Order: sequence, then structure tokens, then C-alpha cells
Amino acid sequence: MKILTTSVLIAFLWLINGVQNVIANEDYTIDGDKILVTVVLKHQQDKSLTELQQKMDENRFWQSFPPKGAEIDSWYVMMGLGQVITVKIHPRDLRTLNLAIEKSAWGIFDTDIYPTYEFKGIAESIKAKKVEKDSQ
Repeated sequence: MKILTTSVLIAFLWLINGVQNVIANEDYTIDGDKILVTVVLKHQQDKSLTELQQKMDENRFWQSFPPKGAEIDSWYVMMGLGQVITVKIHPRDLRTLNLAIEKSAWGIFDTDIYPTYEFKGIAESIKAKKVEKDSQ
């Protein structure tokens, strides 16, 4: 029994190592000198739309966001959540983006900021390889 368990464990580890090598050999590098950052601005539910807009004016939100050098990739309103914005920036401008949010969005939105990368092309590549493999 001990030999069988050891053999199964070794086979499993060999299989995992093989899968990791296949993944590691794929080239999924990201081209470009900008990074994507997803900014989630969650509406503070204790404020009405009028109060939110008034506070945005007081904080000069529209004059401050997005900051100079930031390029809006997408900007969606998600009902029940708030706004989800994907921004392209140079890594050196990350602090500027953070300060723009701190100065103009706080008191209006609860904020979350996430480094992001485009996955659509990678997902399409993986899917095509899996479909091709299944058709063989």
C-alpha cells in the first residue's frame, strides 16, 4: 500500500510539473510602457444623487479626475455599485492617480484601486488551443 501511495504521489507531482512547464513556456508578456489600473468608485449609499453631485463639485472632481497623463480605457456605471474605470498610465504616474482620487473622490465614493491587465487575447489563445486539441 505504501509503495502504491508513493507511486501515485510521484506520478501526480510529475504531472503537475509538466503542466507548470507548459504554462511557463507560453509567452504572455505585456507590451507597452503603460499599465492598466482599475478604479472602483462605490457610491456612498447614505447620500442622494443631488448630494453626491454637490460634493463632486465642491471637491472639483471633474477638474481633477482623471489626472493629466492618465488615459481612460473604459468607464462604466454599474447599477447598485458605482463606477468602474480602467485607466492607462505610466507607472511613474501611479502616485498622481492616487492623489487625484484622494483629493476629489473621498467623501463621495468608497474607493478600490486594482492593478489590471488585458486578458482577452490570452483567453482567446488558450481557448483556441484547447478546441484544437479536442478536435484531434
